[in-house]
Amino acid sequence: MSRPEVLFPLFAGLETLDGVGPKTAKAMEGLGIQRPKDLLFLLPYSGVDRSRRASVRDVQVPATVTVEVTVGAHLPPRSKGRPYRIMVRDSGVEFQLVFFHARGDYLKKLLPEGEVRLVSGRVEAFDGIPQMVHPDHILRPEDAGELPEYEPVYPLVAGVTQKGVAKAALAALARAPALPEWIDGPLKLREGWPDWHEALRAVHAPRSSGDIGPSAPNRQRLAYDELFAHQVTLALARAQARKGKGIPSRSTGTLQRKVLDSLPYVPTGAQARAVAEIAADMASPLRMNRLLQGDVGAGKTLVALMALLVAVEAGGQGVMMAPTEILARQHHEGLAPLAAAAGVRLELLTGRDKGADRAAKLAALAAGEIGILVGTHAVFQKDVAFHDLRLAVIDEQHRFGVAQRMELGAKGAAVDVLVMTATPIPRSLALASYGDMDVSVLDEKPPGRKPVKTVMVSDSRIGEVVEHLRRAVAEGRQAYWVCPLVEESEVVDYASAEERFQDLRAHLGEGCVGLVHGQMPPAEKDAAMARFVAGETSVLVATTVIEVGVNVPNASIMVIERAEVFGLAQLHQLRGRVGRGAAQSTCLLMYQAPLTEGGQRRLQTLRDTEDGFRIAEEDLAMRGAGDLIGTAQSGLPRFRIADLERQSALMEIAQSDARRLLADDPRLESPRGRATRNLLWLLDQDRAIKLISVG
Repeated sequence: MSRPEVLFPLFAGLETLDGVGPKTAKAMEGLGIQRPKDLLFLLPYSGVDRSRRASVRDVQVPATVTVEVTVGAHLPPRSKGRPYRIMVRDSGVEFQLVFFHARGDYLKKLLPEGEVRLVSGRVEAFDGIPQMVHPDHILRPEDAGELPEYEPVYPLVAGVTQKGVAKAALAALARAPALPEWIDGPLKLREGWPDWHEALRAVHAPRSSGDIGPSAPNRQRLAYDELFAHQVTLALARAQARKGKGIPSRSTGTLQRKVLDSLPYVPTGAQARAVAEIAADMASPLRMNRLLQGDVGAGKTLVALMALLVAVEAGGQGVMMAPTEILARQHHEGLAPLAAAAGVRLELLTGRDKGADRAAKLAALAAGEIGILVGTHAVFQKDVAFHDLRLAVIDEQHRFGVAQRMELGAKGAAVDVLVMTATPIPRSLALASYGDMDVSVLDEKPPGRKPVKTVMVSDSRIGEVVEHLRRAVAEGRQAYWVCPLVEESEVVDYASAEERFQDLRAHLGEGCVGLVHGQMPPAEKDAAMARFVAGETSVLVATTVIEVGVNVPNASIMVIERAEVFGLAQLHQLRGRVGRGAAQSTCLLMYQAPLTEGGQRRLQTLRDTEDGFRIAEEDLAMRGAGDLIGTAQSGLPRFRIADLERQSALMEIAQSDARRLLADDPRLESPRGRATRNLLWLLDQDRAIKLISVG
């Protein structure tokens, strides 16, 4: 799909803009600006009130003031390093303009004695005398119209000035054509949004601070454009993924019933709903691409098994993949009794399988004798062939990239994909990151899980904590002790974990304390974990390597040292490691006083709720979107205008709007579809543009 001609001027080189030379163009790259169109979306983040005042006397200093003055005496510096001063008088008071390192001849030309000038800048009182140091603007009365009453303030980088950016933005605006509307008519009317061109003009010429916040209609309109373009891209990707002819896998329910009959409890409503959504997707001729979001302990494993059984009931096979060997083993252990109840052959394949063992498993897999395979990414290897793979379940999304999802899809003709994540993600972020997927949410806890008692303890009471631990261990209980990430260096972490390990051994006895940290060889780490799982050690000292998925039902105490340095989501994940057995569990948040306001708020939020979704929303409000999933590894799009924290409701509207548009007009050929193509070009949605061309 070629770029529409009407947009050509906005895609020219930056130097084609008035006042932008090669040096400025190079510097602007630091702001992410490479084409005139990028300037349209570089919005002011604040503004300065430059409205005229009669006199400095009418203002409470320090403040920014714009006044007309008559220039008085020039007072050059008496010695090197002193400022150059110029006396000026407005309608009510005399004050000084102050310049450092300025040349007298230049200042005499700029401010000739006896003439009238308009000056604007920050005024402060110095020894009772008002002073304006280096005015921002000095204009002749006839040029006063050049100064806006409210001046926008743009983000800058080295080599770019406010004046330069403002001028370039205006030049880019002059090139912006009037484009046909891509926003749905009734939505635009309901929200009271302006046209695209009008919105752009207004955001670059704000009249007051009210025009700059995310709730200003012009900003909302442009934020919506950005979210809508992003969601159109994801919806196109989703349509493309689903277009792959799926194989309908219809559940007979026989194997599922055997498993449900063997359980000592009834699944929650949320589990039943998720299983039904997945089964409906698998039965349809379109490929499934679904995200299963469940809070810690919401019972994702059972839902995953039910989905895998649909594949087996339909005569195919299923695979479940985990990011690490420990987790793969755990899934295997957790699923084994259930698969046995259903009479389905379940096998584990990891990098450890060698020789004859491995060959036998591969042969059974290719012959279709193994119904469900659990493994690490070792299942990606070339020699692993399935007889009839229908479903891939991927645990912990963020460890697997989109590319790996595609690779897995290539293993079977049209494998349905179910991705599980234990990280509750606020809805707006889930839509930004996983908008190409359908989402099922497990938001209820299975019966019988007791809430974890969460307590905040100052680290000055560490002696009491160790004593409490000693008694618990004597009663046969197990505990985790998580050491903080000190600095950013693993070496220091390792030293602090090592020290805590020695200290606890001294108090609790040699053989009962284990240690795992990031510096250990994987085999040693596995061995230390295995001893803890088997109950040979009672306390496991760890850096955060244990946050994901480790399941030791007998462990009922979690001590988190320096809890205030952890993020909310991480604390919630760590706490989820306990409370898995029948015993009442405790989580001790040890902090170093005094707490910062943010630290206090995080720990209190955690103490007051176990609802991962509420915790995630709070985390988003406190930290911002990029931090929340660690932007580097989340692939979270960077929005220039939209603010995910404050405009999350717009994201939902954008998603349903984008999906509806593509359902009616999959190739974007209607008038609104063509208008949307312009928007995709303007906002660099190259993926979408390629997908339309392919489609």
